[in-house]
Amino acid sequence: SEGYVQKASCHKGIESVRINSQDDSRYERRTAVNGKEYFVLKARNAEIIGKSQLYSSKSGMENGIASVKSNAPTAEIVDETLKS
Repeated sequence: SEGYVQKASCHKGIESVRINSQDDSRYERRTAVNGKEYFVLKARNAEIIGKSQLYSSKSGMENGIASVKSNAPTAEIVDETLKS
Protein backbone atom coordinates (compact mmCIF):
# COMPACT_ATOMS: atom_id res chain seq x y z
CA SER A 1 0.00 0.00 0.00
CA GLU A 2 1.01 3.61 -0.27
CA GLY A 3 2.82 5.21 2.63
CA TYR A 4 0.97 7.73 4.76
CA VAL A 5 2.41 10.71 6.61
CA GLN A 6 -0.62 11.19 8.84
CA LYS A 7 -2.35 8.41 10.73
CA ALA A 8 -5.78 9.96 10.01
CA SER A 9 -5.12 9.64 6.26
CA CYS A 10 -4.15 6.01 6.75
CA HIS A 11 -7.40 5.29 8.58
CA LYS A 12 -9.36 6.97 5.76
CA GLY A 13 -7.61 4.68 3.27
CA ILE A 14 -8.45 1.61 5.34
CA GLU A 15 -12.08 2.67 5.59
CA SER A 16 -12.20 3.22 1.82
CA VAL A 17 -11.01 -0.34 1.23
CA ARG A 18 -13.51 -1.72 3.73
CA ILE A 19 -16.42 0.08 2.06
CA ASN A 20 -15.45 -0.33 -1.59
CA SER A 21 -14.48 -3.99 -1.20
CA GLN A 22 -18.16 -4.85 -0.76
CA ASP A 23 -19.17 -3.48 -4.19
CA ASP A 24 -18.37 -5.85 -7.07
CA SER A 25 -18.40 -2.95 -9.54
CA ARG A 26 -15.32 -1.53 -7.78
CA TYR A 27 -13.22 -4.53 -8.89
CA GLU A 28 -11.53 -4.25 -12.26
CA ARG A 29 -10.50 -7.64 -13.55
CA ARG A 30 -7.35 -7.55 -15.67
CA THR A 31 -4.96 -9.79 -17.54
CA ALA A 32 -1.21 -9.13 -17.27
CA VAL A 33 1.11 -9.27 -20.29
CA ASN A 34 2.22 -12.74 -19.18
CA GLY A 35 -1.39 -13.96 -19.39
CA LYS A 36 -1.95 -14.19 -15.64
CA GLU A 37 -5.10 -12.77 -14.09
CA TYR A 38 -5.27 -10.08 -11.42
CA PHE A 39 -7.63 -7.42 -10.12
CA VAL A 40 -7.50 -3.88 -8.85
CA LEU A 41 -9.91 -2.37 -6.35
CA LYS A 42 -10.99 1.19 -7.08
CA ALA A 43 -12.56 3.87 -4.92
CA ARG A 44 -15.62 5.87 -6.00
CA ASN A 45 -13.28 8.46 -7.57
CA ALA A 46 -11.70 5.68 -9.71
CA GLU A 47 -8.41 5.82 -7.78
CA ILE A 48 -6.78 2.40 -7.38
CA ILE A 49 -6.77 1.52 -3.68
CA GLY A 50 -5.64 -2.09 -3.97
CA LYS A 51 -3.97 -4.48 -6.40
CA SER A 52 -3.95 -8.26 -6.15
CA GLN A 53 -1.29 -10.83 -6.71
CA LEU A 54 -1.16 -12.60 -10.08
CA TYR A 55 -3.37 -15.66 -10.47
CA SER A 56 -2.94 -18.55 -12.89
CA SER A 57 -6.68 -18.74 -13.58
CA LYS A 58 -9.81 -16.61 -13.63
CA SER A 59 -11.35 -18.84 -10.96
CA GLY A 60 -8.34 -18.19 -8.73
CA MET A 61 -8.77 -14.46 -9.25
CA GLU A 62 -12.48 -14.69 -8.43
CA ASN A 63 -11.61 -16.61 -5.25
CA GLY A 64 -9.21 -13.79 -4.36
CA ILE A 65 -11.96 -11.20 -4.85
CA ALA A 66 -14.32 -13.28 -2.71
CA SER A 67 -11.68 -13.41 0.02
CA VAL A 68 -11.24 -9.63 0.00
CA LYS A 69 -15.01 -9.15 0.17
CA SER A 70 -15.22 -11.56 3.09
CA ASN A 71 -12.19 -10.40 5.09
CA ALA A 72 -11.78 -6.66 4.46
CA PRO A 73 -14.66 -5.45 6.64
CA THR A 74 -13.26 -7.06 9.79
CA ALA A 75 -9.53 -7.35 9.07
CA GLU A 76 -7.24 -6.61 11.99
CA ILE A 77 -5.34 -3.32 11.75
CA VAL A 78 -1.69 -3.58 12.77
CA ASP A 79 0.00 -0.24 13.51
CA GLU A 80 3.51 -0.39 12.06
CA THR A 81 4.34 3.24 12.76
CA LEU A 82 8.08 3.76 13.05
CA LYS A 83 8.96 4.85 16.55
CA SER A 84 11.92 7.19 16.96
